[in-house]
Amino acid sequence: MKLLRVGAPGEERPAVRTDDGRLLDLSSVALEIDGDFLASGGVERARAAVTEGGLPELDADGLRIGAPVARPGKIICVGLNYRDHAAETGAAIPPRPVVFMKDPGTVVGPYDEVLIPRGSVKTDWEVELAVVIGRRARYLDGPDAARAVIAGYAVSHDVSEREFQLEYSSQWDLGKSCETFNPLGPWLVTADEVGDPQNLGLHLSVNGVKRQDGHTRNMIFPVDHIVSYLSRHMVLEPGDVINTGTPAGVALGLPGTPYLRPGNTVELSVDGLGSQRQTFAQA
Repeated sequence: MKLLRVGAPGEERPAVRTDDGRLLDLSSVALEIDGDFLASGGVERARAAVTEGGLPELDADGLRIGAPVARPGKIICVGLNYRDHAAETGAAIPPRPVVFMKDPGTVVGPYDEVLIPRGSVKTDWEVELAVVIGRRARYLDGPDAARAVIAGYAVSHDVSEREFQLEYSSQWDLGKSCETFNPLGPWLVTADEVGDPQNLGLHLSVNGVKRQDGHTRNMIFPVDHIVSYLSRHMVLEPGDVINTGTPAGVALGLPGTPYLRPGNTVELSVDGLGSQRQTFAQA
């Protein structure tokens, strides 16, 4: 099932996208798609409502798509999690996941405008597979337990400012937490529909030029390991988002480091999870 939120910023309503591309209004089933919805069996209620029929259809023409999860409690990111990306940046293969946090306020819709920070000269792109947690989790024991707490997956754009990230501080947060720096969506695709998260292609182009063309099978640490590992260091709550890393092809690792400028357009997708498109503007 594909869950989404549609409408103007701050006025989104929950919806579901059917297999034939229709949008059905879930407002009678849930007020929001958020941590409370996921923790209280909202996915099952939504699935039952779709099966029963009678949900009103929404006119998708001109309707904005917001982030599929409202107000994530935290965004946890894993850096250098693809062998080819570590190589292009000159970094050693990490012996354990490289973990940092990103301000949840960075989350915007998949087609919203993204702002290049004032003073930025090194704004970069990163297509990623996002994991959305569906149940409270702590000290998970092994991959089966990890998979059991995953509500679903989404496309995430982990926009980064490399000067802020790598030169201003020993921490990465400054270059990761600028406003609008995490477009998410278009949908939250439930785990049962996605199947094996290590069998997904990731793609990104800038102004029509292909820059990233990776695959989740090349992750250093697979999804279930990441979720289990994180649960031993922090409590994972329903609605939390985990960005699982990006493959090679970021501006930082390309000849001439072609960082993003106002007016640039980035298009990205993950197999089976939909696509995003953003135009960049000056903050």
